[in-house]
Amino acid sequence: MRCYVNQLKTQLNKGLNPFYLVMGEEPFQVQSCTDDIRNNAKKQGFNEVLKFSILPQFDWNEITQEYNSLSLFSDKRIIEIELGDQKAGQTGSNALKSLAQHINPDCIVIIKGNKAGQDIQRSAWFKALDKDGLFIPCYEITANNLNTWLNQQCQNLSLVLDQQAKQFLLESTQGNLLATHQELEKLVLLYGSNAITKEHLISVLRNQSKFDIFDLSDALLNGNLKLIIDIISNLKSNHNEVASVSWAITRDAQQLFEMSNAIQSGENINQVFKAHNVWKNKQVLYQNALNRIPFSQLKHILVLLAQFDTGFKSGTLVSPWQALAHIGISFTQAFNPPLPIYKED
Repeated sequence: MRCYVNQLKTQLNKGLNPFYLVMGEEPFQVQSCTDDIRNNAKKQGFNEVLKFSILPQFDWNEITQEYNSLSLFSDKRIIEIELGDQKAGQTGSNALKSLAQHINPDCIVIIKGNKAGQDIQRSAWFKALDKDGLFIPCYEITANNLNTWLNQQCQNLSLVLDQQAKQFLLESTQGNLLATHQELEKLVLLYGSNAITKEHLISVLRNQSKFDIFDLSDALLNGNLKLIIDIISNLKSNHNEVASVSWAITRDAQQLFEMSNAIQSGENINQVFKAHNVWKNKQVLYQNALNRIPFSQLKHILVLLAQFDTGFKSGTLVSPWQALAHIGISFTQAFNPPLPIYKED
């Protein structure tokens, strides 16, 4: 059953479903919905969480075995499956259909994916899980709806921003929901429930001496090797979350990949900018990046990011920050050595 993002909490209050399909191109909403499902489930005794990232040659039997086995740590468990841009394939499809045919009441499955096109929605595995589950599509929030979203976030955080402050914040973060939400959380610490004006916001944004993920995004798009390494080093020194930095790099790489693919298919660059909500002041940056980075290299970068995600979650990365720098270099040149991951004996 389809359930839109703003309907999810109401549905969760009615009870849990065995399967959740959280899919779309807006990572903040995907993660927010996943957190809501997980937190609600934990209140009902689903305390153990198992995470799987699907890469080529993934053994789907691992998921089937975990779904059907008893937990050593909890009576109930949550299985999160990160599809990313991968397709289930025949083996994965059979495994997922098997879950739907033998529902385990002590296990909830959350499947996350970057897209949920008609090809996925028509697949046998999707239909099988959707029958008893919830499909939550997470669409990009367009400029017309950003104000509504921002108003809701301010209400949730008990923040009071005047209209000029809200507009300035959206322009500064260019519609990036994660970045906007991080700034709102910062404002909570600085101002609490006091009224916040555009002048307050300008002061906060301009007085940040540290690099942030937006600086990294610009450096990646510009292909500035020295600046990329400096920013990643600075982010590490200032104890930024590895997952947030990884997410930012993945978002840029995924967007460049999709834009490059669309251009190769004959789409006009202006149409591509519009379809991907690229703001005018960023179009030259994206144009330069698309001209500089071959499609094959963008594909390689996404493979590295998928490997990073798996290695980070499994603890097999020698150094996550070194690996992020490695991926950052790949935006500037064909840099193809493998990521620094522990080798199994």
